[in-house]
Amino acid sequence: MKRIIVVLIILAVAAAGGYYFWKKDNSRPKFKTEKVEKGDIVESVTATGTVNAVTTVLVGTQVSGTVKQIHADFNSAVKKGQLIAEIDPATFEAQVDQARANKLNARANFDKAQAALTDSRRTMTRNRELFEKGYISRNELDTAETNFESSQAQVSGAGALIAQAEAALKIAETNLKYTRIVSPVDGTVISRNVDIGQTVAASFQTPTLFSIAQDLAKMQIDANVDESDIGKITLGQAVEFTVDAYPDVTFKGAVAQIRNAPINVQNVVTYDVVLKVDNTGLRLKPGMTANVSIILSVKKDVLKIPNAALRFRPSDKDRSKTAAGRKGQAVYIVENEKPKRVPVTAGSSDGNFTEIVSEEIKEGQEVIIEETGSSSGKARQSGPPRMM
Repeated sequence: MKRIIVVLIILAVAAAGGYYFWKKDNSRPKFKTEKVEKGDIVESVTATGTVNAVTTVLVGTQVSGTVKQIHADFNSAVKKGQLIAEIDPATFEAQVDQARANKLNARANFDKAQAALTDSRRTMTRNRELFEKGYISRNELDTAETNFESSQAQVSGAGALIAQAEAALKIAETNLKYTRIVSPVDGTVISRNVDIGQTVAASFQTPTLFSIAQDLAKMQIDANVDESDIGKITLGQAVEFTVDAYPDVTFKGAVAQIRNAPINVQNVVTYDVVLKVDNTGLRLKPGMTANVSIILSVKKDVLKIPNAALRFRPSDKDRSKTAAGRKGQAVYIVENEKPKRVPVTAGSSDGNFTEIVSEEIKEGQEVIIEETGSSSGKARQSGPPRMM
C-alpha cells in the first residue's frame, strides 16, 4: 500500500512539473516571420481602360433615300475615295435635270431682257434727238428714259435669276454626288449599320452607315485613373497591360495624353489617360478591356520586405519600454524570444513588398509579419491534471 502511495505521489509531482514547463513554454508569444531579401521593386498605378483605334471615322449620309448598293462589309480594307455604298439616285437625278432646265430658262429670260434693253436704249436716243429739234414733248422723252432704266433693272434681275438657278443646280448636283458614299480615309470597316433596301433619313441628323478605323496597327487605351493617383502620372511613362483574350501576354505602351476633364460617376472622380499601343500583330481589337499598370519607378536589386512587416505592432505586454513613444517607420525582429523594434526608411512599394533602407537590417534576416499568439489560454482553460 505504501509503495502505491509513493508511486502516486511521484506521478503527481512529475505531472505538476510537466504542466509547469508546458505552460511556461506555451505562454511565450509565437511569431510568424519572413526573410529580408533583395530584388526588384516596380511601383505602379493600376487602372482599367478600353482599347480603341486611334482614329475612328463615322461615315454617314447627307441625303435621305433607299440604300441601293453596298460595296464594303465588316473587316473590309478600304482606301480613301473608294465607293462603299450607294443611295438610289433617281430622285436626285430628276432634281438635277429640273435645276438645269431652270438655268436654261433663266438664261433665256436674261437674253430677252438684254433685247428689251437694247430696244429701249435706241428709243431713248432717238427721242433725245427729236426733243432737241422740238418734234416731241418733254414727257415723251422722260417716258423713253424711264423705259430704258426699267430695262436695265430687268437685265440685272434676269442675271440674278441665272445666278440663283446656277446655285440650285449646284445644290442638286451636290446632293446627287452625296448618293455615292465613299470612304474618307484609308482603313478597315469595323461596323456596318445598313443593308440593301433600307431607307435612311438625314432630315435631323446624319445617320451613321459605317465606322472605319483608320489604322488598327496603332491603338490607344482610354484608361480611367483615380484622382488620388493622377498626380503621379506624367507623359511618356511606360505602361504594361493585359487583356482577357490573352491573359498570359503582357503588352507594352506609353502615356500619350492626360486629359483634364473629370469623369464623375456616383461621386467617384477619375481622369482619362490616353495610352499609345503598338498593335502590329493585330491581336488587340477595339472594345477590349485592358488591365493597366502605369510604371512610376523601377528599383533594381534593393532590400525589400513584405508590407505586412511595416504594419506589424506587438501587443502591449511585448512592447519594450525603449520602443514606447518612438515615431517613424519600423520593423520588428525576434531577439531573446521578444520583438525588437528596428527603425527603417521605406522607399518604393509595389503593393506587396516595400523597399527599405536600414543599417541594422541585412539580407536574409527574419522580420516579424504576424503574432500568432500562444496556447496558454487553452492551458488555463483545461487546467492541470487532477490527483486521484
